[in-house]
Amino acid sequence: MTPRPDLGPSPPLGYAGGYLDRAAWRRADAAALGTLAGDPASRFYLIGEAVALRKTPHGHDPLFDADAAKRLGDLSETVFVGLLEGAARFAAPLGRAAIETLKMQPDIDLIDLRALAVGGLLDGKHLAALAEVKALFNWHARHRFCSSCGAPTLAAEAGWRRDCASCRALHFPRTDPVVIMLTVDGERCLLGRSPRFQSGMWSCLAGFVEPGETIEEAVRRETREETGIMCGRVRYFASQPWPFPASLMIGCHAQALSREIVIDRSELTDARWFDREEAALMLAARHPQGLTTPVPMAIAHHIIRAWVTEEVDLR
Repeated sequence: MTPRPDLGPSPPLGYAGGYLDRAAWRRADAAALGTLAGDPASRFYLIGEAVALRKTPHGHDPLFDADAAKRLGDLSETVFVGLLEGAARFAAPLGRAAIETLKMQPDIDLIDLRALAVGGLLDGKHLAALAEVKALFNWHARHRFCSSCGAPTLAAEAGWRRDCASCRALHFPRTDPVVIMLTVDGERCLLGRSPRFQSGMWSCLAGFVEPGETIEEAVRRETREETGIMCGRVRYFASQPWPFPASLMIGCHAQALSREIVIDRSELTDARWFDREEAALMLAARHPQGLTTPVPMAIAHHIIRAWVTEEVDLR
């Protein structure tokens, strides 16, 4: 048997683990937040299709003071992010015109949120806050009109609610729960390939939780629908905010009750069993055929790694 490669310390999980105090009790006091936004210690994130980052001698800084935020962002749609390191954090959206202007400024880089996480270009505390902001701005962009009566809505509660002046309906941000799971049969695990994957990459199966469904039921249903594999016990592993546009990835391990794979080609291009040694080589990017798993910032990497290192108990 080929020895498994040493995977080293566990890498950080992207968009998670921030130390932000959301301070939700402050959202209703618009006057106090206005004063706080002008505090010299307060800072702004600027984000649109990409994140605005100031170049520094030691990397990048995603925080802008109020004067810079006024010049570069749209402060009419400011969101109160929370408190971090004793100071208030706000966020303002960047429109397409602003982004084109910023591209010409040599002291500012525009980098999308995926690249920031994959490249480890920012401290995790900023990534978690930016994931919050990205999801919020996506929600605002898609809820300009009331879903009850069709009238325009206005932002309220420091960007954490939209109100309809016509029918008085209150609208709140939503997060879509997604199960992402590794099904295990003894010394083998089940991985699949989506049509969107880069060549050679295999990952956990995943799917949205449907109304009236538990996490365990969603894991079993999605696995059966995509691969024909029946599952028994399901164990929760960890979760990850996924701001594309606003999901919560719920990581699980599941016990396989059947072994014959029947692939749903509308969902997957392929699916098969991998033994523990082969999965370890994929995690370490040392597979002889160049097969890989998702990057370490993604929860799928951590779900597979936990099984490879025998941290999973499905008994």
